[in-house]
Amino acid sequence: MSADRVTTPFNARSTASDVVAGVDLTGQRAIVTGASSGIGVETARALAAAGAEVTLAVRNGEAGERTAKDIQATTGQLVRVVPLDLSDQGSVAAFVTAWKDPLHILVNNAGVSATPEMRTPEGWELQFATNHLGHFALTTGLHRALAAAGRARVVSLSSIAHVQAPIVFEDINFHERPYDRLLAYGESKTATALFAVEANRRWAGDGITVNAANPGAVTTNLGRHLTEEDYAQLPEYDFKNPEQGAATSVLLAAWPQLEGIGGRYFEDCNQAARHTAETPLSGVADHAIDPAAAERLWQVSLDLLADAPRG
Repeated sequence: MSADRVTTPFNARSTASDVVAGVDLTGQRAIVTGASSGIGVETARALAAAGAEVTLAVRNGEAGERTAKDIQATTGQLVRVVPLDLSDQGSVAAFVTAWKDPLHILVNNAGVSATPEMRTPEGWELQFATNHLGHFALTTGLHRALAAAGRARVVSLSSIAHVQAPIVFEDINFHERPYDRLLAYGESKTATALFAVEANRRWAGDGITVNAANPGAVTTNLGRHLTEEDYAQLPEYDFKNPEQGAATSVLLAAWPQLEGIGGRYFEDCNQAARHTAETPLSGVADHAIDPAAAERLWQVSLDLLADAPRG
């Protein structure tokens, strides 16, 4: 492991089960959001297989229950299902209020992508509201539970889509700009990367480490809003299966050798290098790990939540 850029024995083809081989999470509690489909399922499965008590925080309760039964059948571990709609601040608040235990692992996996222009009741653009603000409210709301664990890890899922989309702080919610659904998605994923930078800075003293994970290109229902025209414009990604897509999240959540390492952006199970024109499908852009932007986004997020009407 380099002192500067963290490297591991794993790579783009490693699976979530590869990463947790030999890892014992017995007695640890984990929450995985959006765990009823795609890489969330395999993230939860790997954590359960390592012995963690896993809670699936999902919008679709029926899908969550099916997933829980599947994971229980393959791991022998009891898996809980709790409703959570990240676009609904009332749902986030209810989840936080109901959680009473120390929390060792939080994987902010849920997300929406390339949606038509849609807004929450607060007037927030849906992708930013779901992917960033919902998880921001959830994680800050669970801070006490994370601190109570003694050593806790938070994983914030980002995407290579961030590289073309620094946050436009003057118009985060596309009230002035023409709506661009791919750009809005990219900005939301820049936000999730910046969240890891600032949360880790604030909370490392509480024993909480926070990192961002780019799972890579994975064929899941996250892309359900993409058209054939959209796909034609996308680069030639080397697609992963869901087990491979979950590996980086699981590494950050569970690999013992990452103890105490935070505020970083990982892809393909290693800390990402700087994004350059020569590496268009990999790396992390400077604007997604900029400490000043991270601090500014934290305050903007607090202000948006504070100004939201109470239902």
